[in-house]
Amino acid sequence: MIVKAASRRKFLTLATLALLAGCKVIPKGAPDSTPPIDQPSALTLPADQMRHRVALLVPLSGANAQVGEAIANAANMALLDTNAGNLRITTYDTSTGVPAAAAKAIADGNRLILGPLLGEDIPAVAATARASRVLVISYSNDATQAARDVFIMGNVPGESIGRSVGQLRGQGIARFAALVPVGEYGQRASDAYLRAVRAQGGSVVGMESYDRTAGSIAAAVRRLKAKGPIEAVLIADGARYAAQVAPVLKPASSTMPRIIGTELWSGENVIASTPALRGSVFSAVTDSRFRQFSESYENRFGAAPHRLATLGYDSVLLTLRIARDWKPGTAFPTARLFDIGGFLGLDGAFRFGAGGLIERALEVREAKVTGVTVISPAPTRFED
Repeated sequence: MIVKAASRRKFLTLATLALLAGCKVIPKGAPDSTPPIDQPSALTLPADQMRHRVALLVPLSGANAQVGEAIANAANMALLDTNAGNLRITTYDTSTGVPAAAAKAIADGNRLILGPLLGEDIPAVAATARASRVLVISYSNDATQAARDVFIMGNVPGESIGRSVGQLRGQGIARFAALVPVGEYGQRASDAYLRAVRAQGGSVVGMESYDRTAGSIAAAVRRLKAKGPIEAVLIADGARYAAQVAPVLKPASSTMPRIIGTELWSGENVIASTPALRGSVFSAVTDSRFRQFSESYENRFGAAPHRLATLGYDSVLLTLRIARDWKPGTAFPTARLFDIGGFLGLDGAFRFGAGGLIERALEVREAKVTGVTVISPAPTRFED
């Protein structure tokens, strides 16, 4: 359970403190443009006696190359900012073949895998890693892939939805409904919504799906309205689609029903510019540290980072934290990931549950006439 009160457990890393203070700690003799992350060769990499071997599995070409490159760049930044000399991180391009990338990572002697990015790639990576007892910390947000040796570090939809539902339940809202897109994300979001509402004493009075066409959206809204009075509606989609659904769901001048968004809304300008979305709420990781990270990233790489780049940075900070009690060449000490006090990164406080699923401290935001405003800050610590 997350609380605002200060905990006795202190889990700020020196790297994060340096970053928040505006410091850039670069290894002497290593210019900003020199990445410390290795690229794999056709030959097996030599064994390390003093450094931990860590594989970074991300797409560096194809449709998701922008995200993969940003994560790799951010991991590079974390090594430079911390002057880390005890990690050797090697990147493997999953877009050229996931099984081959995972097999090469294991053959090269890596004892931890950071990645892959996509949930659909996890089974192939996990199968290879599991045979060699290598832990996987994935950047995916697919909670169904979490396991005792596969940890999910992405921003899970269910967490965002649960936080927003709790906020509205605290305001007395009890009758919930949902509009969800056809597909895997919509299914995961609707399942999480049902659990969250029921767990917090509310009731789901209607749930309708749509296929992202104008006719389908209008028909879904009509069916939903026929369910009777509704106080809040989840639109389990990105902000661009939510902006299309909201005017059909309620007049711009109406305050009800309250609309609930997802973590996909974070950073989207269309929210503030859509009158029908005013009064809507959504929960996401805090952006307070992302702004400074973004400036530093752009200075180094000449372009703004993808919002998911922080996953690469935070995963390296996490690895460095665990590496204090990890002997090079030995199995990764998985038990250390279950620190109940959690960890702190650019995206705020986080920790892992026994099933390998991440728990994040999220803030709640509301769309108002003046723009999107934080109405419930993210807690900074977890209770013991």
